[in-house]
Amino acid sequence: MSKNLVIVESPAKAKTIEGYLGKDFTVKSSFGHVRDLPKDGLAVDVLNGFQPSYEISPDKKKLVSELKSLAKSAEEVWLATDDDREGEAISWHLKEALGLRDNTKRIVFREITKNAIQNAIKSPRTIDVDLVNAQQARRVLDRLVGYELSPVLWRKIKGGSTGLSAGRVQSVALRLVVEREREIDKHQSKSSFKVTAQFIVDGSKVLNAELPKNFATAGEARAFLEACIGATFTIKNLEVKPAKKSPAPPFTTSTLQQESSRKLGYSVDRTMRIAQNLYEAGKISYMRTDSTSLSQEAIDKAKAEIETEFGPKYVQTRQFKTKNESAQEAHEAIRPTNFNDRNAGADRDQKRLYELIWKRSIASQMADAQLERTTVTISIRFANGAIATVQAHVDDSPFADTPPTQGRSFPNELIAQGEVIKFDGFLRVYLESKDDEDDEDAKGMLPPLTIGQILNLGQMKATEKFTRPQPRYAEASLVKKLEEMGIGRPSTYAPTISTIINRGYVIKQDKPGQERKYTEYTLQREQISETSGKETFGSEKAKLFPTNTGIVVNDFLVEYFPDIVDYQFTATVEKDFDEIADGKMNWQTMLGDFYGDFHKNIEEIQGSSIVSFKTGARELGIDSRTGKKVSARLGRYGAFAQIGESTDDEKPQYANLREGQLIETITLQEALDLFALPREVGFFEDKPMTIGIGKFGPYVKHDDKYVSLTKEDDPYSIDAERAIQLIQAKRAESISEALGEFEGKPVSTGKGRFGPYVKFEDKYISLPRNESLAGLTLDRAIELILAKRQIEANKYIKEFPENPAVKVVNGQYGPYLAVGKRNVKIPKDVDPTTLTLEDCLKLAGDDPAAAKSPAKKAAPAKAKAADATTKKPAAKKTTATVKKTAAKK
Repeated sequence: MSKNLVIVESPAKAKTIEGYLGKDFTVKSSFGHVRDLPKDGLAVDVLNGFQPSYEISPDKKKLVSELKSLAKSAEEVWLATDDDREGEAISWHLKEALGLRDNTKRIVFREITKNAIQNAIKSPRTIDVDLVNAQQARRVLDRLVGYELSPVLWRKIKGGSTGLSAGRVQSVALRLVVEREREIDKHQSKSSFKVTAQFIVDGSKVLNAELPKNFATAGEARAFLEACIGATFTIKNLEVKPAKKSPAPPFTTSTLQQESSRKLGYSVDRTMRIAQNLYEAGKISYMRTDSTSLSQEAIDKAKAEIETEFGPKYVQTRQFKTKNESAQEAHEAIRPTNFNDRNAGADRDQKRLYELIWKRSIASQMADAQLERTTVTISIRFANGAIATVQAHVDDSPFADTPPTQGRSFPNELIAQGEVIKFDGFLRVYLESKDDEDDEDAKGMLPPLTIGQILNLGQMKATEKFTRPQPRYAEASLVKKLEEMGIGRPSTYAPTISTIINRGYVIKQDKPGQERKYTEYTLQREQISETSGKETFGSEKAKLFPTNTGIVVNDFLVEYFPDIVDYQFTATVEKDFDEIADGKMNWQTMLGDFYGDFHKNIEEIQGSSIVSFKTGARELGIDSRTGKKVSARLGRYGAFAQIGESTDDEKPQYANLREGQLIETITLQEALDLFALPREVGFFEDKPMTIGIGKFGPYVKHDDKYVSLTKEDDPYSIDAERAIQLIQAKRAESISEALGEFEGKPVSTGKGRFGPYVKFEDKYISLPRNESLAGLTLDRAIELILAKRQIEANKYIKEFPENPAVKVVNGQYGPYLAVGKRNVKIPKDVDPTTLTLEDCLKLAGDDPAAAKSPAKKAAPAKAKAADATTKKPAAKKTTATVKKTAAKK
């Protein structure tokens, strides 16, 4: 056994680090946290200083036992988890679980290189309890909020149905998305007319210019163009100024997420997974950071690479100051560990993200780009020799023959701008993207010009433009907004966005654009023409849209738990965590200050007479056909429209809202259209065809058979011809064709719900994606049959004749245990081929009875309160809550 045991978080880096440390060191992985709050119950003693009751995770018990044994036989144990609060907490949990001494050596490093690892060993420290307490405070606070608030959502919004959850950061993120949606809905687009002009210089060169301000009406725009007939255009002024562009700082976690989304199209979660792989492979520094600074060693290496690759004039080293005053977890920005390595990564995703990190880091130490910006002022001398005026008419029509009101002066100057790059500097490598880039901002070179020069007008246009609402949030822009508001931390953004999407509060999707007309007036050769064009507006890609459930949950929290979704309050909580990490605040005091009012509010709402939250319900009007009230609301199974009210004599009609329809914006007619289904569209083979929507989506019903509509088919507009096509296509799919025989048994083909297949005996074998039934031979079909047999033969890694209910299975996503009717995860550090029956039973819960197939179904467990940090709900009332409930009764 080695003298030294080093424990890291991830197995991916354990082997690399062991190679750097030599034979006296054994490096093992904890596979993340080994202890956590149990999923069942609150597990926090609120009456005794919010003491958490941690337990070793069931799938980590064997691992902890092995680590404890290794620790006992080692002369020295080194805890080498990540250098942030979460990593510090993992080290502390390891110390507690393994029974290590308080002064156990703790080492930290920002990159997995030989130099960094060896330097860390030379300067160990002990566990920083303040950082641990900051993480504990966050974990406990999130548990309190999730455990106590989520059941309120179940009861008040979904009538006892589980599946909803609330959390500090996720609820604020949801509020941002909902409020942006409402801003967009309220936006009233206004039009104005932008005037641009093209002047012909030296016979062929073009100078583009524009009026600094738009005209409010078509009448003003046309009148201005009329005034320009015969006008003289002269260069009044040329202003040339030197300018520069400076590079952006190297990446922090949030800026990497944003730029990866803009340039590569990666989601926040995907970016973090790829970055984690690059870090564990030793290619980049630690990827959870809110610092923009680089170590002097990194700056020196970047400088050397720039000098070699581009030359000394491209070097301009600089140290960026982190804007976020509370940045405390990172000592350095995200950067390559080796600037000489231009390409790194095990796959295309990793290579692309690494290239982005390399370019940003290198560019941050390169020279400013030197520019020359030119502004040209063009004076207009109107043909009548005086400044013309525009007359605003009383009538809305710009050409109405009505007396004009008092006029105002036309603008008499156009502006042209150009930009020339004199020295590209860092632009040779990298330019930061923006969330909403506007091509109209691009400025090119200008032709040679002189003051007093008279210009020849090629054409002048007044084009109708429309105001646009703020864009919906993309993942990257939502991260940017949360960071600007001081909400959340680098490690929280990806799981926060994943949670609101997985909970069904937000949908990430594309939105097709709509067409609208615009008017354009063109002055050319002293003549004005009017044309109408069409433009597409409102198209969006990969944006976040709130769902009906998300809107109702948000409105409930805003009304009854305003602190939880208050932006300033949530940002203040983050600052409190920073204070705890700096040793300036007691974590239990901070939780006490929060919990008192929060818990009181929970009890008041739980005991209130609010049967269900009605903010989502909305009356739309009266159905003229029946005279009954039409409304829309959120139910247990989603949003729906309703005609009539429930009485003893009559039941209302219900129809589910269509995808993208929101309760608060749906119109009366849109709601009534939902009740058009089911509807007959015609007859086929003397039997009616009916279009409807069922459990699995829209369908056409014919002869008691159901055929699903495709995504392109609209159930509200599909006609008889299309319905017949779908029915006939379904019939063609179900026809089985004989190919021949194999082993004396028939081999046939067909097309089913999951695509084309080969059928042999009682098995259906899907064809590979790149193959079709056309041209399929019997020989190829036999190959597929034999391959299927081989897969099934290798399905079980181990079986136990003494207990057939237990098997070690080779699954699609890795080995697992099949124990009775349950599937049990096998820890990553366990070799499945070595498992004994006893090992399997222990992994399944150390209960031999668990291996037997149950004769009866177990009674359903009570509803469990949601833990804000897990996807599965948890559950259980505290003793105090039960007593208070009993007292009220």
